[in-house]
Amino acid sequence: MLTVEEAERPAPGEGQVLIRAEAIGVNFVDTRFRRGGEGIFRRPLPGRPTGDVAGIVVEVGPGVDPGLAGRRVAALAEDAYAEFVVAEARWLADVPAGLSAADAVMLPMAAPVALRVLRSAGLRRGESVLVHSAAGGIGHLIVQLARVLGAGVVIGATSGDKGDFVRSLGADLAVDYAVPGWAGRVREALPAGVDVVLDAAGGVLMREGVALLAPFGRAVAYGAASGDPGEVPVGSLFALRTISGFNLTAWRRAAPDVARQEMDEVANLFAAGRLRTRVHAELPLAEAATAHKLMEERAHSGRLLLRP
Repeated sequence: MLTVEEAERPAPGEGQVLIRAEAIGVNFVDTRFRRGGEGIFRRPLPGRPTGDVAGIVVEVGPGVDPGLAGRRVAALAEDAYAEFVVAEARWLADVPAGLSAADAVMLPMAAPVALRVLRSAGLRRGESVLVHSAAGGIGHLIVQLARVLGAGVVIGATSGDKGDFVRSLGADLAVDYAVPGWAGRVREALPAGVDVVLDAAGGVLMREGVALLAPFGRAVAYGAASGDPGEVPVGSLFALRTISGFNLTAWRRAAPDVARQEMDEVANLFAAGRLRTRVHAELPLAEAATAHKLMEERAHSGRLLLRP
């Protein structure tokens, strides 16, 4: 259960800033954390949700450039559902002038993940892409970025009747993976198989996606929203298929310079109008529980925002 409590204004520590939040992007993973979770989703309770925060820096901690004060920024924060949020200065995203709050909250996490999973898959111009959870906060950006990077055929897989939404983003075909036979529709569209599969669901859906890969096809797993990380039979890879994983925290540790460059790259795409966030709903912070309910029911398309 989510409850709203009054708290003291936090103070930024070493290497941190304090942001007055303008908007907070809600992430699906916190619906798992909220329930105590299990396996990769386990976090101690009681706890506080994470999220992507956009706003103005109102205070800087020790070791941080004082010039950041007054800047409009975005950050992935551990304690995000609040009016004032502490964030690590190192991974702040600068928000281009005139960018909406909806686009701004995508800069620190969602958009960099969307771009990097496509690059981790080694997408080449003209290749086909199957995007699972294509109507979600990250998935709907992947569909757009696949087009930006020159994909030949883009197929968006969703739960429920979200086909029009996914096609409006640039997908050639939308399939509902809650409907039996969805994989057959993909095979009809791409008889030789799919070049790239991007999956944030895990479980059965991940296994079905790998089975759709063409020879030399690549799958990237970057989440397990189903609650089941899943097991892919090694034998399914013998048909010249590969699978890899991605996690933003690990990527930042392994390649911090490239991770920073890609944050700037997606900001420029938003500023140029080549990438856009679709907002399903904006809710007052006090109604965070409603946002989580929409996510758990898979009732949303695009991003859910909270406003302090």
